Amino acid sequence: MEELETKEKILKGAEGLFTRYGIRSISMDDIAHHLSVSKKTLYQHFADKDELVTMVTEAHMASSKKMYEAIRKHSENSIDELHKIGMQVRRHMEEQNPSLLFDIQKFHPKAWSVWVEYKDNFIHSAIVRNIKQGIKDGLIRPEVSAEIFAQFRLATIQICSDEQYFPHGKFNMAEVQSQVFEQFVYGICTEKGKKLYQKYKETNHQPHLNSVL
Repeated sequence: MEELETKEKILKGAEGLFTRYGIRSISMDDIAHHLSVSKKTLYQHFADKDELVTMVTEAHMASSKKMYEAIRKHSENSIDELHKIGMQVRRHMEEQNPSLLFDIQKFHPKAWSVWVEYKDNFIHSAIVRNIKQGIKDGLIRPEVSAEIFAQFRLATIQICSDEQYFPHGKFNMAEVQSQVFEQFVYGICTEKGKKLYQKYKETNHQPHLNSVL
């Protein structure tokens, strides 16, 4: 039990540092110092930094799945779900170092494959489900292809994090992601859906996710 608790402590501590400062700038020494443990303890649980980054990524994706499933469960309809997701995306981007995704992609291919699998499977399926339900409820335009727009949304997530298009020194990543997300929502909604989305924005309809957050 103590071994498991130590490993969980390291994972959570490392995730906090990576989220705040990025991955490349944080060493195993930094993590050991931050957690007040020895480097020997780190290497008892993780072969190297690459393995630690991969396991942090896996844990984060698992947590994200629970969070977004809770959002779906507590949403009144597809538009309410999109609004809550939009709020969560902005909150997440405000807390995250802009270089985080770039660091994973360039320096940690195993962790990157975890993110790609999560994006291409879980997020893709969630978008397709949301769009189909929205069409059924008359909130999303019937001519919208769920598969095409799911792929489009995944592409915009990637582009918004790419410094080639949005240099971190020039653009606020939370604002970029939020504006692009909103244009996606308004682009697929019927007039009824747009009015409902605006209503949720104006009333700041908050998610009830205490069970998982």
